[in-house]
Amino acid sequence: QVQLRESGGDSVEPGDSLTLSCAASGPTFSSHGLGWFRQGPGKEREFVCAFSWGATTTHCADSVKDRFTISKDRDSTTMYLQMKNLNAEDSAVYYCAASRQYGIRLSWRDYNYWGQGTQVFVSS
Repeated sequence: QVQLRESGGDSVEPGDSLTLSCAASGPTFSSHGLGWFRQGPGKEREFVCAFSWGATTTHCADSVKDRFTISKDRDSTTMYLQMKNLNAEDSAVYYCAASRQYGIRLSWRDYNYWGQGTQVFVSS
C-alpha cells in the first residue's frame, strides 16, 4: 500500500521561494510514477510536475517549468517540489500522487494514490 504525505506549505509573498516535500512509503518510485498536482479555489486539479515510472525522466507544466523543479532524495523516500518566484496564481492546495501507469502521466485521473495536500498561499 502506497502512502503519501505532503508538507512544507506556507503563506508567502510574491517573489518568494518555497520547497514542498512528499514523504512516500510502500513500493513507490520503483513501481510508480510520482507527481505533483495543485488545485486552487474554484479550479480543477492541474498537473504541476512529475517523475516517470522508475524516476528516469521528469516533466513540468509550461506554466511552471521555468520556476519549479521536481526532485527526490537518494533513498527515493521523499519527493520535493522547489518553487521559485511565486505569484498569486500559484496559490493552491498542492498534492503529491502516485500512478501505477508507465510514462509521465499528466492527468490526475491516471493517479491511484494521493496525499492529503498542503496549502500554499501567495499574497502581499
